[in-house]
Amino acid sequence: MNFDLTDDQRLFRQTLRAFVDAEIVPVAAEWERSGRYPAEIVESFKELGLFGMTVPEVYGGLDLDRVSFALVFEEIARGWMGVAGILGSHSLATWMVARYGTDAQKEDFLPRWASGERRTGIALTEPGAGTDLQGITTRAVRDGDHYVVTGTKTWITNARHADPLPVLVKTSVETPAHRGMSVLLVDQDDLQVSRDLPKLGYKGTETCEVVLDEVRVPAGRLLGGIEGRGMQQVLAALELGRINIAARAVGVAQCAYDAALAYSRERTAFGQPISEFQAIQLKLADMATEIQAARLMTYWAATRSEQGAVTGEAAMAKYFASETALTTTMEAMRVHGGYGYSQEFVLERLYRDAPLMAIGEGTNDVQRMVIARALLKGALKVGW
Repeated sequence: MNFDLTDDQRLFRQTLRAFVDAEIVPVAAEWERSGRYPAEIVESFKELGLFGMTVPEVYGGLDLDRVSFALVFEEIARGWMGVAGILGSHSLATWMVARYGTDAQKEDFLPRWASGERRTGIALTEPGAGTDLQGITTRAVRDGDHYVVTGTKTWITNARHADPLPVLVKTSVETPAHRGMSVLLVDQDDLQVSRDLPKLGYKGTETCEVVLDEVRVPAGRLLGGIEGRGMQQVLAALELGRINIAARAVGVAQCAYDAALAYSRERTAFGQPISEFQAIQLKLADMATEIQAARLMTYWAATRSEQGAVTGEAAMAKYFASETALTTTMEAMRVHGGYGYSQEFVLERLYRDAPLMAIGEGTNDVQRMVIARALLKGALKVGW
C-alpha cells in the first residue's frame, strides 16, 4: 500500500500547479466577475494536451491514468473551478466515444477532440428530467438513414463549442425505459442555444439550454452503432465524472483552507494573530483533516476505477469530497470574518462554487443511494 504519487504523477502535478499559479490564479477573480470567456486559458489547455486526457495515444491523446486525471481537476479547480468545467464535460464525452464508439466515430472525432481543434460536451439533463434520466422526453425517430431528433436539453456545458455533442435520446418507447435510450452525436450547426442559464457560481464557462427542432442526424452518428445502449454508456461515463467532481471539490476545499491558514497568521486581534486562538485552531484542524481524507478517497476511487466499474467507490468519493468543499468554504469564510464575505477575497467565489459539486453528476442524496445499493449487493465492501 503506497500513498505517494509516482515520479511521473508528481512531475505532472508540478507542471499543472505552475500553469495554474501563472495563468489562472491572477485572472480568475476579474474574469469571473466580468463574465469574460477564458479563451486564453482554453488555448493553454490545448498546448498542455488536456483536451486529450481520456483519448488513447493512437488518436493523439494523453490517455492519462486516473490519478493523473484527478490531479488535473484538483489543480485547476484550486485556481478557478469554473474553467475546470470546460475540460470536465469534454473528457466525459471523449472517454465515452473512445470506449463505445465505432471505429469510424473514433477516427472522425477523437484526433480533433484530443488536439482541442474541436471540443465537445454531453447533453443529458432536460427541464423535466435531471436525476431521473429515464424520464427524458427527447425523441429520435428513425427515418431512412437518419434520425429525426426533437427535444430540449439544459445545463449543457460547452454548448456553443461542442462539435459534435453527444445527446441522450429515446430511440424507442420500450419498457423499461432504459432499453429504448441511445446516444446520438449531433453537429454543432444543428444545435440551437436558446439561452444561457444564470448561475450562483461555476462561471467562466457557458451553461446553456439547447433546443433540437426536428434535427436530422445521420444513422452513422449513433454511438456504437446499436440502439438501446445509451443508458449503459452514459452511466459508465458518469462514474468517471464523479471522480472529476470529487477532485474539483478537493481543489476548491484546498484553496479555501490555504486562504484561511494564511489569513489566520496575518490577521491580529487582541494583540496577537488569530491563529493563536483555540477556536481558530480547531477550525483549521477540522478543515485539514477532512480535506486530506477527501483527497485520499478521491485518489483511491481513481485507482480502483482503472480496475473496472467502481460505482460505489466513485459515489463515495464524490459525496464525501463535495460535502467537504461545502463545509470547508463556510468555515474558511468564518475564519476571515467580514472579509470572507467580500469580493476582494477569494472565499466569496469559492463559497459560491462549492454547491455545484454536491449537485453535479448526480446529487449527493443519489450518491448515498448508489453507495447503499452497492453495499447491499456486495459490490462494495467496507474494511478488508
